Amino acid sequence: MNTGSPAKLSVALCVHNEAEQLTACLESLAFADEIVVVLDRCNDGSKKIAEKFATRIVEGEWPLEGPRRHAGIDLCSGDWILEVDADERASEALGREIRRVIAQAGPGYFLIPFDNYIGTRLVRRGWGGSWGVMAAPRLFTPGAKIWGSSRIHPPLTLSGPKRWLHTPMKHYVDRNFADMVSRLQRYSDARAADLRASGDKLPPLLWTLRRSASRFLKCYFLRKGYREGRWGFAIAVMAALYPLLSHLKAELDDE
Repeated sequence: MNTGSPAKLSVALCVHNEAEQLTACLESLAFADEIVVVLDRCNDGSKKIAEKFATRIVEGEWPLEGPRRHAGIDLCSGDWILEVDADERASEALGREIRRVIAQAGPGYFLIPFDNYIGTRLVRRGWGGSWGVMAAPRLFTPGAKIWGSSRIHPPLTLSGPKRWLHTPMKHYVDRNFADMVSRLQRYSDARAADLRASGDKLPPLLWTLRRSASRFLKCYFLRKGYREGRWGFAIAVMAALYPLLSHLKAELDDE
């Protein structure tokens, strides 16, 4: 428990050509004491925007997500670190809750719930299977969250008690269905590259097909994606296609 001066809050934000939405993201983080922005191969106006808000900026090229994340995290000097992406917005209510809990909480991490949007529509159900999350460990003390090394969805090592915030982070996942399909292409390309780089033998295609089917059932039925209409069905299809396309790209691109 912090009994001295108020806990210092840092924000770590990684950016790749996000000029279109970066201002709105950074404006929502005014409650933080420090903002560290990582500019990864940016050639749009992201740097100019970041300079208006950021305490520290680092530029470079990071093919792997884990090292890119830590390029920002490791520069944070706060007692607590809030990790945010450019397509996310922290409300004033979330900012107040964060300031309140870090004033008293001991070391560790907090999961933050997400309100996920497609365009302007809030889609509450059906996320999962590496296709969006409903909560994530975004608030943590230094060392309590360690990213692994891979291009997409690297594993996490977490330490300390598992705790929850109540106020959601707004997450603008996709603008429309075409945007969702483009994201599937990017995700499966990155995952296929990770599979090839690992040097491990791919599992049988039948195993991957079973995994894809399981993801569809989990997202559409167990997580009640069916209650979101066609969007819930689309999310479940994308979650199912992600491992299958990744497998096929890794296998066929090597031939």
